Amino acid sequence: MDWPIQRVARLAGTTSRTLRHYDDIGLLPPTRIAQSGYRFYDQVALARLQRILLLRELGLGLPAIAAALDGERDDATALLAHLRTLQAEKDRIDRLIGSVETTILKMEGGEQLMAEEMLDGFAHEKYRDEVEQRWGADAYAASDTWWRSKSPSDRADWMSRHKQLAADWIAAAEAGLDPAGEDALALAERHYDWLAGIPGTPGASDGGPTKEYFSGLAEMYVADERFAANYGGTAGAGFVRDAMTHYANARL
Repeated sequence: MDWPIQRVARLAGTTSRTLRHYDDIGLLPPTRIAQSGYRFYDQVALARLQRILLLRELGLGLPAIAAALDGERDDATALLAHLRTLQAEKDRIDRLIGSVETTILKMEGGEQLMAEEMLDGFAHEKYRDEVEQRWGADAYAASDTWWRSKSPSDRADWMSRHKQLAADWIAAAEAGLDPAGEDALALAERHYDWLAGIPGTPGASDGGPTKEYFSGLAEMYVADERFAANYGGTAGAGFVRDAMTHYANARL
């Protein structure tokens, strides 16, 4: 079965002139040409056209598309790679929608806006490679899916909980509390429970983070200034690390 050029052009949202140009440059020859000169395209040709249109959506020019198609003869495998790219973009768009919904919700309610919420989705894969390298692709996928499944109000509640926990850590460090004392261990337990609620956290499915993960995360809070900033800087992060380490050794 094949389809005439005008119908293919209409279904693809393009023009017959464009399809003829693709033929002229060797990018998409028709399956057959009738005696009348009319071009027809079969299923294989449509699969190739689909790949061309996908690559155009990704911003590639025609020479680059031709090179890509010539280098991949297996249409199904190539389309699978394109599908993964589109799914990643869909995930990004979903997060952008959630970010805007959260902003609208808080603006209408007169609530304080948080930068993390307002900008979520604009650089959604910023730490993806790092997370996957440290804890595996499944960990990133589970936590990312969990976050995107939350409603704007649920995201706001979760971020508020995290913000309050960080503020309590900073206050405890500034007060000079003993990181091995009961107050500090109670904070560490809150931190442990907070992590346990995040799918993808190693050990979370069994009730809570593993001792190795919890202790390793504590060290990372000090080693990585991005995390240390959440706890008032290196000194505050050092207090958090020490308290988490005492908690891990005593109770995990």
